[in-house]
Amino acid sequence: MRKLILSLTAFTGLVVLAGFAGVVFVDYQRFLQTPLAIPETGFEYEVAPGAGVKTIAQDLKRRHILRQPHYLVLLARIEGNSAAIKAGEYRFTPGTTPLQLLNQLVAGKVREYSFTIIEGWTFPQLVEALARHDKLTHTLQGLSPEQIMAQLGKPDEHPEGRFLPDTYHFPKGASDLALLRRAYQAMETRLDREWQARSEATPLRTPYEALILASIIEKETGAAHERAEIAGVFTRRLNIGMPLQTDPTVIYGMGASFDGNLRRGDLTQDQPYNTYTRTGLPPTPIALPGAQAIHAALHPAPGNTLYFVARGDGTHEFSATLEQHNAAVTRYQLKGRRPGA
Repeated sequence: MRKLILSLTAFTGLVVLAGFAGVVFVDYQRFLQTPLAIPETGFEYEVAPGAGVKTIAQDLKRRHILRQPHYLVLLARIEGNSAAIKAGEYRFTPGTTPLQLLNQLVAGKVREYSFTIIEGWTFPQLVEALARHDKLTHTLQGLSPEQIMAQLGKPDEHPEGRFLPDTYHFPKGASDLALLRRAYQAMETRLDREWQARSEATPLRTPYEALILASIIEKETGAAHERAEIAGVFTRRLNIGMPLQTDPTVIYGMGASFDGNLRRGDLTQDQPYNTYTRTGLPPTPIALPGAQAIHAALHPAPGNTLYFVARGDGTHEFSATLEQHNAAVTRYQLKGRRPGA
């Protein structure tokens, strides 16, 4: 009789244990399929270096995102990635399940920020904008342009024009130098690709000359459809030894002395960037040219125009002869607008 009682007790214990295991299994499956309690606006979370899944699970419970932290720990063990969590700043969206959250932490899909380099910026403007971005780690403070280029491993290169305008994405804490390096490499890649496919009509001898001309085109017009035509004008002037006579190069060469008003005397004051007093290209780029300006510099539009003047609406009127150009200048000067090249 005693053996029977013991057997029944053991059996009952097994039944209870099996029932409990069944409840736990069902509860765990529900946990896996139920989205986390993430607000409609999303949830931002930063994982500290060395933080483990148990610490994260408990923290998410305190923040009312996760109700059963032990299940997240169990899930990580089952998946075999308990030690694979990567530090960083994350953003989770509504509807995220526990497995999706864990996969994101393991994959290191951290939140990314953006920084846009604007076409036509100068290098100092680029450095200033980097210094204002509060999600970057700043390492360039107090460094001269020459020192910055040395940090990039390019100590003998002038920085102007070397960084491709584009939008770059990065995780919180990335360094300003790392972003500059990416923009430099992007420009190298773009310039090489365009140089390999250059038009036979170009008189440019090196990719760097293409970069210089592209920077002038960038500063001369914001109208995309005009870039190739302006490139054609400058190409024809280079071919016949005619000065480029473009105001943006003069302004760049004046540096801090330019007060916003370009005077006739400035155009006759000789300096390395004065394309009124000197023929050929200036010694360096004068801005950061975008991809379209680079393409235009190496694919100039055919034609016979040698002059252009600003209409005042962001576009230009092109002329083949000086007589036509003077008439266009007079027409737009009478409207109170300053002529272009």
